[in-house]
Order: sequence, then structure tokens, then C-alpha cells
Amino acid sequence: MKSPFHPRDLLPHLPRQVSWPILNSLYGAADLLPTFIGTASSGNDSVDWKGACFFENTAWLEFHNKSGSEFGGGTLHIKADKAHSWTCMDLYVFATPYRVTWTWYFISRQHTVEFPEWDGKAEYEYVKNKGVSIFLMHAGMLGTLQALWDVFPLFSNTGWGESSNLAFLEKHMGANFEPRPEPWVTNVTTDQIQSGDLLAISKIRGRWGGFETLEKWVSGAYAGHSAVALRDSEGKLWVGESGNENDKGEDVIAILPWEEWWAFEQTKDDSNPQIALLPLHPDVRAKFDVAAAWKYARSMEGKPYGYHNLIFSWIDTVSENYPPPLDAHLVASFMTVWSQMQPEYAANMWNEALNKRLGTEGLDLSDVLVEVEKRGSSFDKLLAVPELDDWIYSDGKSTSCIAFILEMYKEAGLFGPLASSIQVTEFTIKDAYMLNFFENNASRLPTWCNDNDSVKLPYCQILGKYRMELPGYNTMEPYSHMNEQCPTLPPKYNRPDNC
Repeated sequence: MKSPFHPRDLLPHLPRQVSWPILNSLYGAADLLPTFIGTASSGNDSVDWKGACFFENTAWLEFHNKSGSEFGGGTLHIKADKAHSWTCMDLYVFATPYRVTWTWYFISRQHTVEFPEWDGKAEYEYVKNKGVSIFLMHAGMLGTLQALWDVFPLFSNTGWGESSNLAFLEKHMGANFEPRPEPWVTNVTTDQIQSGDLLAISKIRGRWGGFETLEKWVSGAYAGHSAVALRDSEGKLWVGESGNENDKGEDVIAILPWEEWWAFEQTKDDSNPQIALLPLHPDVRAKFDVAAAWKYARSMEGKPYGYHNLIFSWIDTVSENYPPPLDAHLVASFMTVWSQMQPEYAANMWNEALNKRLGTEGLDLSDVLVEVEKRGSSFDKLLAVPELDDWIYSDGKSTSCIAFILEMYKEAGLFGPLASSIQVTEFTIKDAYMLNFFENNASRLPTWCNDNDSVKLPYCQILGKYRMELPGYNTMEPYSHMNEQCPTLPPKYNRPDNC
């Protein structure tokens, strides 16, 4: 017998000090992601599933031409039954490459979603062959609202935002944030910083803090940004950085005097950055061709940040890079929504990169999805195609913060004869700090390294309240086709050999 209510459904009616701690234990920011159920097609092809509220659900698609248009439209039928209580509801998202819509169901009966007119022949053919994708917000209406409440503070430039980012990473990655003794800034003397030394940066509040938190979660990296030290022929120290904001508000590749960069991070970067210096090993430093590194850096200075291939360094496999319930279907639906809202942004983030993988030019996202199906492939396989370092985009070579540094390492000779068989645009920040390029003898670290901290890290944390973790640091020997097929599933982020 169906219960008149479920205890969880009554939580919103309880006092906030009682209900919210319970809600926080039941739901989190990750519950904002819908779960892919399947595709509803015409004919006898139906899809069945168990919902969060209704335990028996069936959907099928019916084509019609009520609009009298050339390709007509369709009706998605959904039969919802066996609700677990009288007060629950299910929330759904429905998508094709050309549109995304949503609705919710509260009553056990047959429901319909109308598509009055298909968006031309392309959408008609796609839906006829592939159907309409169905996603369930598995946390329900209440859980989704709670998840939204958890997501918004990730991007808040407040103490609340910072604590929310830390809590998310602790919950979903198992990260630790142990406070360091004060002072939280090191009195750095630059004479002990050399060309090629890596700066690993973790931002934990504000716009970039929230973005980096999600990036860390999907990639397994314990840092979300990076920069590199360069010393010129006169001995002056500089910092090369892809993702530095210029006077126009654009994220570009910049080469800044150390003093300017370091002063900004200490006093003006409101993301509360935690920064560690990773000095190169003496044997590696001896191979580092400073002139070649400077030549590369100057050739890239002023170019846009590498948004084109940002997400593709994370996605290496068909299914093992997506924290549940994220998957390629959801990625495609997110891209569809964003392409409709911000078409220029979508072109920069993924359209050109997807065209590179298909060997096509000028296709927008919906055309890409249709082309993939025509070729008998799938979108998840397309996303997993490795990025190539020599691809040239409409605004030039595309390098994220870490790709810029690793491309410099290639030019400077650190990958040796392997350089031609390694695509550094496939590397995440985690992949970079795992390379065995860095100092492994604590006695050779700068004298001010981890000063006043009883915990002696194998690298030098120079800024930040919380002690930085870099699991797997300095352990990986480079190899051919490195990081082209690596899974990244939390919370263990197990990495098979030679992936």
C-alpha cells in the first residue's frame, strides 16, 4: 500500500535549523546533475525506468503533423505509475541536439510533452533515428533545489563560498585541508627560483574557485591553475601564465615580472590562492634550453587562453571520466543548452575542437551530432579522440595553463626523443605534477622552503592557509602517447599503467 507521505517530503515544512542539516547530508552539489534514462523513439521502441518518485515509468514517441509543416512534429508520451508517496514528484529534462525542455510530474497517469514542429529536416532525421533523450533529476524537486543551494556558493567570493568549496572537495575527492601555521606567505628570495620551475595554484573561492573545484572533481587534480618561472639573460625573474586577465578582461597568455605577479597573488587575487613552487630536478634543469623556452613563450604571448581544448584534456575514455551521474549524454545536452544561450562561447569551447576531431569545418554542435551518427559512431567516442598539439584554431594554437607550460617543456627539450609522440594538450595539471621532473632531495630545496611549518612537503608552498596536497607528485616517467586513455573516476582516481 502506498504511504500518504514520505518522511523526506516533509523536510521543507520543518524548522530550518532542523531540516537543512538533514538535507545537507542527503543531497549535495553533484545531485544537480540529471541522470540519463534513455531515448524514446517512434514505433514499438519504448524506454522503461524507475524514477525517484514514480517507480514504474514508460515513454514512447509519436510523430504527427499537426502544424502542417514540411517535417511535422511529435508527442512524447510518458506513463508514470507506482509513486512511493502521495507527496513526491519527479523532475525531467528532455533533449535533442536542437532543443532542451523540462517538466515535472506529480500525478500517476499518462503525460505528454509536445514538440509542435521539428527544427527542419536535420532534427526530424535525428529524432527519427535516435529519438529524444530523457534525463531524470534523481534528487527530485527538493533535492535539486538543495543541490542548487550547494552549487551557488561555490562561486561566491565570500567565506561561505570558500568553506563550500572545501566541503565539496572533502566530500567528493577525499581532499584534506589542514591549516598551516602562520605566516601563510613565505618570504621568498628569488635567487633560488630558476627557469622551468612550476607554480601549482589552487583557488578556493569566487568565480575561479568554483570553476576549479569542479575541474578538480572531474580530473582528480589537486591544483586548478599553474604558471612557470623564467629567468632572462640578465638574471631578471619572470612568470609565464596562460589565463592571466588583461586590461580588457580577456584571459590571455602573459609574461609578467615576478614582482608584479607575486604582489598580485598576495594582495589582489580575491580567490584566496594556495601556491606551491615545484623546483626542477638538477638533472632536468641541465636539459632545460632556456633560449628555446623564451622563444616559445614570446611566440605565444598575448594569445587567448586555451579554451578550445580545455575539456578534452579531461575526457580520455568513452565512460570512465565522468563522475556519476555525469556522462556523454549529459555533456551533449549541456552543450546544446549553452550553444543556444551563448553561441560564440560554445564555438570557442567545443565546436572548433569537435570539428577538428571529425576533419570538418564550420559545423555547429547540432550538425556535429548529426554527422557523428551518419558515420556510425557516437558522441562519447568523439569526445575521447585525443587532442593534437599541432592543431591550429581560428585564433591560433590553443593552450590551457598547463598545456602552455608543458609545450614550453617540449620546446626546451625536457621530453627528449618522446616529444613527437606526446600530446601535452592531453595533460591535466595532475598529469603534469606527477611527471618525475622535479626535485626529490629535500636538502636541495630553497632555504626558505616550507619555513615555519613542521610538515616538510617535497615541494615549497609559498602562499596559502591550507597545506597543499599533490598526490602522486614526481612519480611518473614520461612515455609515448602518455595520458591519452586515462580514466579519472572519483574518489580514488585509479590510473592504470601506460594509459
